[in-house]
Amino acid sequence: MMFRILYASQASNFLKKADKSLAERIIKKLEALATAPINHDTKALEGYTEKLFRVRVGDYRIIYEVDYTSNSIGIIKIDKRSRIYK
Repeated sequence: MMFRILYASQASNFLKKADKSLAERIIKKLEALATAPINHDTKALEGYTEKLFRVRVGDYRIIYEVDYTSNSIGIIKIDKRSRIYK
């Protein structure tokens, strides 16, 4: 089953501004999430009211949520590790 990927404005702006090779690596990771939203690389985030997950792409992190009722993955934020949790 494929999940639809929905981007928050921060995430889509990040991908537009990122250099091409980084954007391609991130998009490849997101396509993998569309088939398996929670894999060995995924960590659940604590301290949030909603159930959020994060996955690594090098020094970058993708924070997302999975909605099984609508078969969608919401990409909330993409940024460097040093900035993403603020």
